[in-house]
Amino acid sequence: MLAYVTMHLLNHAVGLISLKAMEDVLWYIFRIWSNRSAQSLLYGSFLVHYTLALWALWQRRTLRLRASELTQIALGLAIPILLVRHVVNTRIADNFFHTDTGYYAYLLWVYFVRSPDDGYLQMLTLVVAWCHAMIGLHFWLRVRPWYARLQPAGLVLAVLVPVLSLLGMIEAGRNVVALAANADWTREAFARMTLPSPEAQHALEAITLGLSRFFVWVIVAIFFARFIRRVWRRRHGLVRVGYPDGRFVEVTPGTSVLEASRIAGIPHASVCGGRGRCSTCRVRVRGEINSIDLPEPLERRVLRRIAATDNVRLACQLRPRGNVEVTPLLPPFAAAADGGVKVDFMQGSEREIAILFADIRDFTALAEGRLPYDVVFVLNRYFAAMGRAVEAAGGRVDKFIGDGVMALFGIETGAEAGCRQALAAARLMAERLAELNAALRVELDRPLRIGIGIHCGPVIVGEMGYGSAAAITAIGDAVNIASRLEELTKTYICELVVSDDTVARTDFDLSEFPRHEIEIRGRREMLAVRTLERAADLPVQRRVRPREGEPAAV
Repeated sequence: MLAYVTMHLLNHAVGLISLKAMEDVLWYIFRIWSNRSAQSLLYGSFLVHYTLALWALWQRRTLRLRASELTQIALGLAIPILLVRHVVNTRIADNFFHTDTGYYAYLLWVYFVRSPDDGYLQMLTLVVAWCHAMIGLHFWLRVRPWYARLQPAGLVLAVLVPVLSLLGMIEAGRNVVALAANADWTREAFARMTLPSPEAQHALEAITLGLSRFFVWVIVAIFFARFIRRVWRRRHGLVRVGYPDGRFVEVTPGTSVLEASRIAGIPHASVCGGRGRCSTCRVRVRGEINSIDLPEPLERRVLRRIAATDNVRLACQLRPRGNVEVTPLLPPFAAAADGGVKVDFMQGSEREIAILFADIRDFTALAEGRLPYDVVFVLNRYFAAMGRAVEAAGGRVDKFIGDGVMALFGIETGAEAGCRQALAAARLMAERLAELNAALRVELDRPLRIGIGIHCGPVIVGEMGYGSAAAITAIGDAVNIASRLEELTKTYICELVVSDDTVARTDFDLSEFPRHEIEIRGRREMLAVRTLERAADLPVQRRVRPREGEPAAV
């Protein structure tokens, strides 16, 4: 349709040269669009486009949209109503009533001589159709990274084409007005045409009126159906959508989160206008069981592109059936380029990972009587050995706390990979500690001993802190449990305490090691753990092909 409209308007612009030039160019354009395949493609595309527009209007739960989006919808719905008279008096008259008006000369005579009001309406239709097409093209292209560079030139063309078209139409119309002042020209020009008979003209007017009413009543029916749906759904309960600042909005089931934001007047980024293309409306979501449906293929494709986690969804596509809490991940003023940025855990996300805590046993007594230089030297050697062991297993050293170490596993690879990495790290740490003790046997009167606790569970991961002290870390109940397991190594006089939940996610067989059920403060259920006197006794994981982004098993 855009190709047809563009060629049509450029044909009008040729009127700046002459009326004859318009007719000559039309001859070639007519040959392109008069064959059956081109006509089927043109009319079929109109039916599909118009049907999809009505479907989109039905699907929307609110019309609180940006001015540009409302303008596009209003212009699109107005086009068939404004264009129906022109189509009936040209295409339908030619194809079904066997008229032959030669097109431009007769139509310009109608628009500028017989009925100037129809001429003004036709020029308005031209502007409306072009503006609708350009707004839609802008919405479609603005999510492309290269569009920003071409946008200025595109804007020039978008303005130039309709202006030249109107000027060409007006100039050709002035020529026709001048020619029509001569009665002989009018008589001679009309003699070559097959004009509609009075009966045909009456039938064409009836068709015009019927189609105009049809397009108007279709729109009225859609809005009436929307009203009935809203009333019916409000009687069957509302969905509550909560936001980080404590605000919330209650909407009917089926309303998208983006629409809920607009209903509540909460600024929410959406470069593509809610079409599921740009991903700038992405949110982190939490909801009740069965309140959130799985993403459709369109949304899944976009979520894969931005490497989204399971709790990240597109607000324009998420239509909760129960109460949810959402956190927009991009600012309301986000640009199209921001939509290409992948979801970054540094911004804060809820993930299921493995956490490891390790601490030197009786280090206070070990440090007594030593020079500060010697204490720092030993600690730095210890931290270097433990840090390399964690990184070799695929983990991330979170922080060093006194003489303790906190490490995170599976932030980017998932919980199962994280658990395997954490157990592999524990074995490596024990081996590196033995090597360190051998290297420091002259410096130390007794070898260093450590206690390690490992647990897996949901945590919030992100960059936290202030200024230069900001760092990536994790907070949550699982972190506290891992710390508690590390402390239990003193109680059980062992080197490693690992939760059964963690072991179950790996292919390690620890059934030969003691199993205990412990009570964790804040948890109702008992937590099953395995204790290992020596972490180096962990079985070597059988070598498997590592997943993408995961280091090979050690």
